[in-house]
Amino acid sequence: MVKAYELRGKTKDDLLGMLNDNRKELSELAVAKVTGGAASKIAKIKSVRKNIARILTVHNQQQKESIKKASKGSKYISKDLRAKTTRAMRRALTKKEREMKTLKQQKRDTHFPMRRYAVKE
Repeated sequence: MVKAYELRGKTKDDLLGMLNDNRKELSELAVAKVTGGAASKIAKIKSVRKNIARILTVHNQQQKESIKKASKGSKYISKDLRAKTTRAMRRALTKKEREMKTLKQQKRDTHFPMRRYAVKE
């Protein structure tokens, strides 16, 4: 069984090589299962599938990280790197947009400020 932290140090080519090896092994195990192979081989199928998933996960994480580095400082961000949140939240006004006032509102605020009352204690 391969560990994810061990995979993170490997290069893209190493990961893809390991992926191919695991896929070959999985196909051999599938053949053994159909032909009535040993129970140990059939039991190994699960661990090989999990290894393939781990390798693909680390590979995809590395790809995403390299895309992040490449797009850093550019005006537009790739869709898969953008904040997901919800559709409504993505379309909501930003803080700056919410605080903006129309010219009419600005004039009203300057000409008719909030009244201050002296309160006795």
